[in-house]
Amino acid sequence: MTVTSFEANRARVIGIAADLFARNGYHGTGMAELGQAVGLGRGALYHYIGSKEAVLYAISKEQVDKMNSYAEELLDQELAPEELLRQMARGLLANIAEHRSEWAVFFREYTALTGERRDHVIAARERYESYWRQALDNGVRAGVLRQTPRLLVKGILGMLNYTYLWMEPDGELKPDEVADMFLDALIDGIRA
Repeated sequence: MTVTSFEANRARVIGIAADLFARNGYHGTGMAELGQAVGLGRGALYHYIGSKEAVLYAISKEQVDKMNSYAEELLDQELAPEELLRQMARGLLANIAEHRSEWAVFFREYTALTGERRDHVIAARERYESYWRQALDNGVRAGVLRQTPRLLVKGILGMLNYTYLWMEPDGELKPDEVADMFLDALIDGIRA
């Protein structure tokens, strides 16, 4: 698919906004500051993004949508339960390492969204959680994992998601290594 110049410019604006929002907060970043950072006047800036909340929505929804698509692809592959969980964790941590600013904005700022935008982001997040629950339930049905409380998914995702604060894509440990370490500890604790 060919990316138009409009799409490329919009993506650039959203990427820079993610960095600014991650560093200064959504409420601490003004449109004038964003316009200056991207080198666009007010009219051109609004041409690409529509509104500040629209940018927050785009940032907040893009990565969780990617992770939902990734989880759906993995679930369709009918992987062994432990491998499914491992691949889900690896995919999430690779994405977090590559898009730290976007995830920082998602985790810290999505509550500033209003109305349908907020509802869509929450629904996308809940859908992602449901894929993790499905993966755990597959392991229980296969007899390789024991039944776990429904709340465990939030704990697993909290453990993985929190890496946005410290994990570097080129750090001492690669995202896959961190994912494997976390999953080994988890799976050893719930193996049937």
